[in-house]
Amino acid sequence: MKKIVFVLLMIMLSGCETAYYNAWEKVGVHKRDLLVDRIEDTQDAQEDTQEQFKDALEQYRAVVNFDGGDLEKLYNKLNSEYEDSATAAQAIADNINRVEDVADDLFEEWENELALIKNRSLRQDSASKLHDTRYKYQQMVKSMRKAEKTVHPVLETLRDQVLYLKHNLNARAISALKGELNTINSDVNKLIVDMQKSIDEANLFIDRIKN
Repeated sequence: MKKIVFVLLMIMLSGCETAYYNAWEKVGVHKRDLLVDRIEDTQDAQEDTQEQFKDALEQYRAVVNFDGGDLEKLYNKLNSEYEDSATAAQAIADNINRVEDVADDLFEEWENELALIKNRSLRQDSASKLHDTRYKYQQMVKSMRKAEKTVHPVLETLRDQVLYLKHNLNARAISALKGELNTINSDVNKLIVDMQKSIDEANLFIDRIKN
């Protein structure tokens, strides 16, 4: 607990990347550790997004299967699911950005410090590991960004339906929404599959960087 408080105080007082990393290093947490933490945060955000979009799909089904009752209440629930989905999507983007920030700094530091290794064999081995780690990292981030993009079609469809329904709370409006059910169902399924692929690829990268 004291370590965490110390780091937080240092970060609040610093305001710059160097001081931020130095503060963590003082308590034994290095860029490699921070990278793993941020990747795991991204995985958590991806898992939350999978569940959130499943919930949004179920609520969409509830709306298009409306058969009497309080339509405005159904609309409010769908709107809430849309807003939560948009928040989840933004969380993924923010977490990936944080992963990229610390990874760039880690690889830059690693590359700069290669010149400090005087033993040729050790230097070459470290350079080879850097090249391999960077390649695997790029594959992982590519998978993360691909998965991130799958949320956009679903969000756009949900937004369109929410806005349309907002001003047309009647049975005819519900009928108009039914035509999009197959599309949004397909998009959500693709999102879930791509998110899981990204999560799995990140696990492989974490295993590699830890060992």
